[in-house]
Amino acid sequence: MATRLGLGLPQNKQYSLGRDVPDVARAAEAMGYESLWVYERALFPVASTQGLYGIEGVPWPEGYRGVADPLVTLTLAAAATGRARLGTSVLVAPLHVPFQLAKALASLDAAAGGRVVAGLGTGWSLDEYAAAAVRPFEERGRVLDEVIDVCRAVWGPDPVSYEGGHTRISPAVVSPKPARPIPILLAATSKAARRRLVDKADGWMPVAMGAGTLAAQWRELRELAAERGRTLPLQTVLRANARYSAEPYDGPDRAPFRGSVDQIVQDLAAHAEVGLEEILVDLQSSTRDAEELKDVAEELYTAARAAGI
Repeated sequence: MATRLGLGLPQNKQYSLGRDVPDVARAAEAMGYESLWVYERALFPVASTQGLYGIEGVPWPEGYRGVADPLVTLTLAAAATGRARLGTSVLVAPLHVPFQLAKALASLDAAAGGRVVAGLGTGWSLDEYAAAAVRPFEERGRVLDEVIDVCRAVWGPDPVSYEGGHTRISPAVVSPKPARPIPILLAATSKAARRRLVDKADGWMPVAMGAGTLAAQWRELRELAAERGRTLPLQTVLRANARYSAEPYDGPDRAPFRGSVDQIVQDLAAHAEVGLEEILVDLQSSTRDAEELKDVAEELYTAARAAGI
């Protein structure tokens, strides 16, 4: 069975939100992409001492200077498409009030006819937490737990009631409901996060760091699921942050998904062999505009399918 392929939507500053998101979404669906994805970056700190992913000295990418709101972007894509699934990879859950996030995702899923996939994570930016988080950074895991629980409650039957550390819902009717149960996927890199995934979520959403690393992580996660008695299958979506170039990248330090379309397809093939269900490719950081993004996305999809991916 072929690996499902998804495409990252154009959220970065070089794109026109109102024009390019519907345009790319329609085109990607027509090409055959089975899902469309957004990510979340709340701000770009001008003078932060914290590097990318919390690593000292690693600068934030220029593409993060102005990232459109993920749920607004998905709403535009939902209105322009009728088949493709609509996913977040990922929402930084503790930057959102749990009830409001649950209601927004339910409304979007109802409007889209049951196509939303909720990828959630805890994030890493102290600047984003200072500006927007509902609780301090140190409590991020507990907040994510509560977000998941509140979502399950709000999306479930009425009357909805919930009592948690930060959220209290007295018995109430909460509508609209999702068109179907919205899958919750987690990035889950730490041991505690993987336990949360196995116990509370529907699936796993890793970032591509090499096929060998991915295979080892997938094996460990399945072993953990067996140890903890999970019987439900884990849904899987791999995020591949691609750096496209018109010419092949010949450097000895070529990272996965960096280079020409042919090189990216080779990496897709290697990662697809690990056995995950779906790979989303985000090209937006390395294309100039929506026209180039569509051209590269179409070439990539055609080449990937020709290669049996």
